[in-house]
Amino acid sequence: MATIGFIGLGIMGAHMARNLKQAGHSLVFNGAYPIPDDLRSLGTVVANSTSVARASDTIIVMVPDTPDVENVLFADDGVAKGLEKGQLVIDMSSISPIETQAFAKKINALGCDYLDAPVSGGEVGAREASLTIMVGGPQRAFDHAKPLFDAMGKNVSLIGDNGAGQTCKVANQIIVALNIEAVAEALLFASRSGADPERVRRALMGGFAASRVLEVHGERMTKRTFDPGFRIELHQKDLNLALDSARKLGLALPNTASAQQLFSVCVANGGRAWDHSAMVRALETMSNHKVAE
Repeated sequence: MATIGFIGLGIMGAHMARNLKQAGHSLVFNGAYPIPDDLRSLGTVVANSTSVARASDTIIVMVPDTPDVENVLFADDGVAKGLEKGQLVIDMSSISPIETQAFAKKINALGCDYLDAPVSGGEVGAREASLTIMVGGPQRAFDHAKPLFDAMGKNVSLIGDNGAGQTCKVANQIIVALNIEAVAEALLFASRSGADPERVRRALMGGFAASRVLEVHGERMTKRTFDPGFRIELHQKDLNLALDSARKLGLALPNTASAQQLFSVCVANGGRAWDHSAMVRALETMSNHKVAE
């Protein structure tokens, strides 16, 4: 069993760490970050990220954005200062594919392997260890980390070299955002036409329109349960990665841009921390009609 330094114990990371502990691994935490009370008793708490690296075989990072990962890894008290040859760093955050490649080169220069392994599945997937995990990096490092991934997820794939995992995650976030928009528009249409949107949702689950978004987020829309989940501000960050990369690649992503604008309507109305299914509220505002009360 491995000794894992886990940095980033938010909505997702805390569940992931619990599942690693359940699988029999030892945990080390950075005491400079918030640690849920139950996890404090399940691992060793040290002073900073450098100390986490020194006390661990493998370091997992699960923080919100590219600058956060850079700080965890390369600050004066960061992971890189505590690494020795042969260790493995796994970034499971969702960040820039381009910056990921740069981070990997810096860690490789220290004689260590680096995997980018962003996840999909939300809080439910993190809690139930059913995450989809998209990995970029060398095969040997992936093989070494596979038992750890299997403790946190069910669909684990090596996509390619460093950065490929993050590219796959950006593609995932485009699909999820556009599916949320489609479900929101469909349920809004059904409701405004006089049909019961929850009955419509359940009926559609038996047909070609069935999807995980319709199942989970469609129910959130009809039941008005918009506690995260996955916060709108984080999905906005991911769509910014998509749109920034598209500009550099000369691609047009018009519907991704539309979804981003709908998220911006939510943020303008105080919804930065709403679950991303609350995109429906932007459409409701535009139409002066709610899917459900």
